[in-house]
Amino acid sequence: MSGERIERRLAAILASDVVGYSRLMGEDEEGTLAALKTLQRELIDPKVKEHCGRLVKTAGDGALVEFSSVVDAVRCAAEVQRAMAERNADIPAERRVEFRIGVNLCDIIIDEGDIYGDGVNLAARLESLAEPGGICVSRVVRDQVRDKLDVSFEDLGEQQVKNITRPVRVYRVRTGGTAKAAPPAAPAPDRPSIVVLPFENMSADPEQEYFADGMVEDIIIGLSRIRWLLVIASNSSFTYKGQAVDLKRIACELGVRYALEGSVRKLGKRVRITTQLIEAETGVHVWAERYDRSLDDIFALQDEITLSTVGAIEPSLRAAEIERVKRKRPENLDAYNLVLRSLPHINTGMPEEARIAVPLLERALALEPDYGLAHGYLAWCFEVLFVRGGLDPDIAAAAVRHAHAAITHGRDDATALGLAGFVISLVEHDRPTAIEAIESALALSPSCSIALILGSIAMGWANEAERALEWGERAVRLSPFDRLIYAAHIGLAVGQFAKNRYEEAVKAARRAIQSNPGFSVAHWVLAASLAALGRIPEAKVATAQVLALSPNFTTAGTCACIGVPAALITSFTKACHAAGLP
Repeated sequence: MSGERIERRLAAILASDVVGYSRLMGEDEEGTLAALKTLQRELIDPKVKEHCGRLVKTAGDGALVEFSSVVDAVRCAAEVQRAMAERNADIPAERRVEFRIGVNLCDIIIDEGDIYGDGVNLAARLESLAEPGGICVSRVVRDQVRDKLDVSFEDLGEQQVKNITRPVRVYRVRTGGTAKAAPPAAPAPDRPSIVVLPFENMSADPEQEYFADGMVEDIIIGLSRIRWLLVIASNSSFTYKGQAVDLKRIACELGVRYALEGSVRKLGKRVRITTQLIEAETGVHVWAERYDRSLDDIFALQDEITLSTVGAIEPSLRAAEIERVKRKRPENLDAYNLVLRSLPHINTGMPEEARIAVPLLERALALEPDYGLAHGYLAWCFEVLFVRGGLDPDIAAAAVRHAHAAITHGRDDATALGLAGFVISLVEHDRPTAIEAIESALALSPSCSIALILGSIAMGWANEAERALEWGERAVRLSPFDRLIYAAHIGLAVGQFAKNRYEEAVKAARRAIQSNPGFSVAHWVLAASLAALGRIPEAKVATAQVLALSPNFTTAGTCACIGVPAALITSFTKACHAAGLP
């Protein structure tokens, strides 16, 4: 090790940046630079000098200043922000230059005039938590400055900030002498809720600002069609545009569990869009995606990203909500939570799991008899118990009864309608009513993954191959990681079989098995498709899997109970016979 002594000292560090710098530069590059130089010359430099500070460095829209006195650092920050408020009083909001400032007191390392250390990094993190025109400080700063200046402090609680291991106690500085009351917290939601925050324009191109805002508006509209999800309106979410993102504060103010944020960056004739879904209370990432697309047709691109985002968010939110409900005590479950608790059992599509889900859904309906979604999922459970659990006509009647109740009570719920259409098609064999229900679901929410997935199966077994393939392909494209995606692959496999495309049917059936190896129907379709290609040894392996999962299975019984039309049943049963299926 070198014997050179490292120079350290205690210092107050002020970090600042310009709010919405990229947007301002995109709209008026020369004017923004001129305004910043004027502010530096007429306000920042004189104030730093007046309070015995040292400007360490500036970088584009940011500045780092060192003070020997923490009182001087906070006084300088407060006077700068008061002066900025006066300067901005007559300037339109969209053209204002506003600063965010963070102040920390810490031990620093000095090297050739620059300063380093975790405390310096923390000052920058505090700045990012400040509101436009605001100041945030650490606890040690608050403790040292309290009662020495005409400012007050609002406790923002402990914050987890980037690259700092331990949570930091943060305080917002109020420069008027009395603390401004924090906005009242919105009541905690009893349903999953989300705010879509304005996407950040990372380009110098102001046109991308309109593109990003339009896409956020479309995503909000798309998400609002998901009946079980509370979506904050754009006139509320856009009030946070240009602010540092403090998800816990936003979640508290709006009463939401989840936040979607993103950015848009233009790269020549292409655009890169990143999105991420975060659980606001914990900061856990639920889902993230990046899209790289051509800008040839900006409106088509906007539609594509909107559909893809909404389609992926719905199953991701559902999975996150299921995990949240698992942590609740059973006696504290309301009807919605009971439905969530049932979903992992329903999603397998097998009778032994459906029997676990049924009493949970019946409890939900005892609490809310008109709950369309609970009726829909209960109808699906009874379909599973009927088709793969014994062909009991009383169970079939119950499936149909709850499916129609789902339509009656869930006319504005795409998921309930999709479930109802699926059950009515496979159990009641009323294909026109089934198609009407599923199409109504997709009219309400074009990205409703359950309606697309189950609709694909229903149409496949109804010998409506074109619809089966269209809906199945849309489901896979929009929601490739949905827990039910195995069912979409089955719909595709049946649709391909109906068109005599047996190689494609084999591929789709194998994908279904990869997603859910315990679902007997996937092995059944695989066995038939392999046999249709003459690959009998492979077909017999698939047949063994069918019988291992469903020992009482018969081809004729299953085809009859789901109402396979004569045009499909002849070729399908012939292939099943060749595969050795009973």
